[in-house]
Amino acid sequence: MTAGLRFDRDGKDWPNREASHFIKADGLQWHVQRMGAGRPLLLIHGTGASSHSWRDVMPRLASEFDVIAPDLPGHGFTRGATRSQLSLPGMAKALHALLQAMNVMPEIVVGHSAGAVILLAMIDRKLIAPQSMISFNGAFFPIAGPVGHLFSPLAKMLASFGALTGLFSHFVDRKSVERLLASTGSQIDSRGLALYERLFSDEAHLSGTLTMMAEWDLRDCPAMLKRLTIPIVFVKALRDKTIPPHTADDAAALVKQSRVIAMPDLGHLAHEEHPQEAATLIAQTADETEILTPHTRHRGRRL
Repeated sequence: MTAGLRFDRDGKDWPNREASHFIKADGLQWHVQRMGAGRPLLLIHGTGASSHSWRDVMPRLASEFDVIAPDLPGHGFTRGATRSQLSLPGMAKALHALLQAMNVMPEIVVGHSAGAVILLAMIDRKLIAPQSMISFNGAFFPIAGPVGHLFSPLAKMLASFGALTGLFSHFVDRKSVERLLASTGSQIDSRGLALYERLFSDEAHLSGTLTMMAEWDLRDCPAMLKRLTIPIVFVKALRDKTIPPHTADDAAALVKQSRVIAMPDLGHLAHEEHPQEAATLIAQTADETEILTPHTRHRGRRL
């Protein structure tokens, strides 16, 4: 178990380390990576990850965009989160404070899984006003079935008992991380596995992840999707075992200007498996000038 992630120790070989900055906002000490120049582009990772999730996407976009990727509250090297800051409204508010501190108004926003939901909430609350949004395997609806009914109470229980969180972090090893990531339907390289192992071995990161899961309420997502007025691209990975691929279609049906793109051979962490494809998709979407027609469908294709 890591006795609290420290950037001077655990971040010595962190991806894109030279792009890392530490910024104080909303009572948090944020770890943010920023590189490139051009139109501001914000990348938000999902639950249990960190800005490292975009490690191979960011450099591919930096020649065209000012790329910004923070560690969410309670995740990675961002420290000081309260329980309320790990709720959906709390994260939206905290991220808004960070962007204000950085004097950034993102024109394009990209979110993976829960990160897409945070961006949706920020847009709905008029905390940001981007020109377009891209969702990679967005987690817009509660998990259905018996797993969903069990998951939230279990997360609440684990998040309430810090000792249990510490106990779980003791049992993290490469094999357990491999099994966990394989269960998402994705195949991650050895470097990615090592980074996730480092994160999951940290009690603070694990506690932040579980508390985030426990505090979230997605019941307002359908209404927020209906109110969305900017173009959004829903990317769905057809081998995603975490978020059912049809979630993208269900969400797109609620939005005025939407498009669905399928990645046939990838899982939940599609942008980590094929960063070039993800970066190309983001750049092409950002460069589009025509308004997306409602519910246009692009069948699975390689870009």
